[in-house]
Order: sequence, then C-alpha cells, then structure tokens
Amino acid sequence: MPANSVVLSACIAEVEALRYTPAGLPVLNMRLEHESQVPEVGQARQVKLAVKAVAFGAIAERLAKQAIGSVWRFTGFLANAPHGKSVTFHIQEFSQD
Repeated sequence: MPANSVVLSACIAEVEALRYTPAGLPVLNMRLEHESQVPEVGQARQVKLAVKAVAFGAIAERLAKQAIGSVWRFTGFLANAPHGKSVTFHIQEFSQD
C-alpha cells in the first residue's frame, strides 16, 4: 500500500478556538494557504491552494500560539473529513521553514 505522507510549506490563514475532545485531548482546526511555482511538463506552473488542517495534542497547543500569517513547514497525512465530503490535512509536526 502506498505511503500517505505530506510535507507542505504554508501560512496559517485561519484558526478556530482550541477545543478538547470528551477524553480531554486538545484539538485545533485551521486553514492553511500555500503559494508557489512548480515545474510541470517542462513549464512553470503557479500553484495556489487552501487546505483544511487539524492538529491534536501538544502539536495543537503549540500551533494555537502561532500568529495568523506566519509561515511553517507542516508534516502529516491526508484523511477524509468525518463526513467524508472533503480531505483534511492532519498535522503531525511543524517547524520554521
């Protein structure tokens, strides 16, 4: 089975309030924005995207303290949202890009 691993340099565009699961686990929902130029079929392609993201535990608590508009390198995986209508980036680590 193929790996599901994503590394994305992006800025924090929106952050919801830090919340907690019934078991007490911190959860942070956010929206990340990315803009870059990548080669595709020998041409430079301008890429702009926004992605829903979520972080849990200590990562969520650390991310909740970061400024809107700050740029980070995020590592994680993709999964369907709970209702299966969209994809969410699950952040497992982040660092200054």
